[in-house]
Amino acid sequence: MAARERAYAPYSRFRVGAALLTSGGEIYRGCNVENASYGLTCCAERAAVFNAVVSGERKFQAIAVVSDSDDFCTPCGACRQVLAEFGGDINVIMCNNKGEYAECKVAELLPGYFTLDPDADKPGHCTNTDCTNTDRR
Repeated sequence: MAARERAYAPYSRFRVGAALLTSGGEIYRGCNVENASYGLTCCAERAAVFNAVVSGERKFQAIAVVSDSDDFCTPCGACRQVLAEFGGDINVIMCNNKGEYAECKVAELLPGYFTLDPDADKPGHCTNTDCTNTDRR
């Protein structure tokens, strides 16, 4: 993937690329950009989302993520939450460098993601309807 080749990863040497497909059929790319102050690093998935948002996009169908690894490249927790902001039904296609892939929905990667969506049953609460523990001690 071309986006992976543009990654700036001088510290981890772990290059990641992402391609985000909008509902309108446009594709926005992102790559990881590391920083010596590690907390300021931006992942490829978030870079792709931010790239799309700055272009006015808000509805996404899928994101493909690829790294140099033999293992599938899964989005980190922060990227999962950022994707969930735009919908738990976004397809996540995780690829490895062997051409293999695995696919699931954002909500499967991050069950119970946080939302402030005013249309949600309980905005500001967990979206996981399977949660049954109501003990609030």
